[in-house]
Amino acid sequence: MANKLNVTDTILRDASQSQAATRMRLEDMLPGCELLDKIGYWSLECWGGATFDACMRFLGEDPWERLRALRKALPNTRLQMLLRGQNILGYRHYSDDVVEAFVKKSIENGIDVIRTFDALNDTRNMEAAMRYTKKYGGFCEAALSYTVSPVHSEAYFVRLAGELKEMGADSICIKDMANLLLPYDAYSLVSKLKKAVDIPIHLHTHNTTGTGDMTNLKACEAGVDIVDTALSPLANGTSQPSTEALVATLKGTERDTGLDLMALNRAAAYFRTVADKLKAEGLLDPKVLNVDSKTLLYQVPGGMLSNLLSQLKQAKAEDRYYDVLAEVPRVRADFGYPPLVTPTSQIVGSQSVMNVLMGRYKTFTKESKALLRGEYGRLPGEVSEEIRRMAIGDEEVITCRPADRLEPELDKLRAEVKGIAKSEEDVLSYALFPQVALKFFEERKKKEEKAAPEDTVRELTVEYLGN
Repeated sequence: MANKLNVTDTILRDASQSQAATRMRLEDMLPGCELLDKIGYWSLECWGGATFDACMRFLGEDPWERLRALRKALPNTRLQMLLRGQNILGYRHYSDDVVEAFVKKSIENGIDVIRTFDALNDTRNMEAAMRYTKKYGGFCEAALSYTVSPVHSEAYFVRLAGELKEMGADSICIKDMANLLLPYDAYSLVSKLKKAVDIPIHLHTHNTTGTGDMTNLKACEAGVDIVDTALSPLANGTSQPSTEALVATLKGTERDTGLDLMALNRAAAYFRTVADKLKAEGLLDPKVLNVDSKTLLYQVPGGMLSNLLSQLKQAKAEDRYYDVLAEVPRVRADFGYPPLVTPTSQIVGSQSVMNVLMGRYKTFTKESKALLRGEYGRLPGEVSEEIRRMAIGDEEVITCRPADRLEPELDKLRAEVKGIAKSEEDVLSYALFPQVALKFFEERKKKEEKAAPEDTVRELTVEYLGN
């Protein structure tokens, strides 16, 4: 086990997503890239997750242009992204031809490592993304969506890792999105995974419950190969544990990361100015830095807690908060113990709110019906058949891979944006977020038309001066 620990830094993606609602702009990233590129990370997670949507919806940026700019600014570092399997970066299943085109273009535009997960750990929903990652020369990291339930035992995760390795995974990631993986459990799980599969094990946790640093350290003692951390200006709370703290802790040990604390501090000094700017703009809420042990009691991720509160505020029923928290585990059990991660966290949360406010299962959300119908894939545990009948009656439950029911859709999408999309990348942006992308294309066109006359004048002036 005398090997250095590798580090993936999430400052450009998950740290910003977790603490500042994915509002860090490309113009704030680029000045720090030269410093980041010299550090020697295993990879930098910089794309995917919610960044694609947020770029267009809130920042007026082209996500593909962001990726190309980061690739150019970080020539010596692997770039990593998070992909939701058959959901790509959207909220529904897409046909295989769209998944293939998206993976191909992601790699062409600069991504090296694609971490693929499925909210239900249904490997059928990961298969296409993994296959195309390999086909186009990407490093395929397959993730286990970690959760705690009667069906999610260590044996379950070890079996899942073995299946993903057989499917072509180059590494396995334990994706602990709610910081539920406690330190000694991390030691045990990593030890078993290291024995079961002969590919690198990568740990991704958060510090929501305050246990993240200890979880990383115990995983490190068990031989984990790579961990996710975030530079200190956007670390901790709902984000990842701090990079500098782990690097300092392991210095001089057999798991020394080999990273230079001075170089990390220089990068952190720059990103502190970015964090201060986000704070000044009201985009970095100090609440996200707090430890929230309720997650350990109710197994509800931090983002889901704030979502539940928001729904109750709208209904003027904030006093029912703890009733809803108590209802979440019951709904989750009835629904077959889905891990609580996008989109299942929203589905279970909304149903729990409705059960408390309107009576248990008096009404079902459209998404609850779809989940129970099998539209999202295979649920990990047994579903309450009584509840399923109440939701969907005698409708047939989907047992095949959900994407097998989809016709190829790429040609149809191309036709819909003919004359509007300027590239295959634009077509894919439209495929994932149709309304958001159309609005973005429109705004982009206006900016280009506004800029065009000024550019012409400048070119003429330069030409005249040159003569």
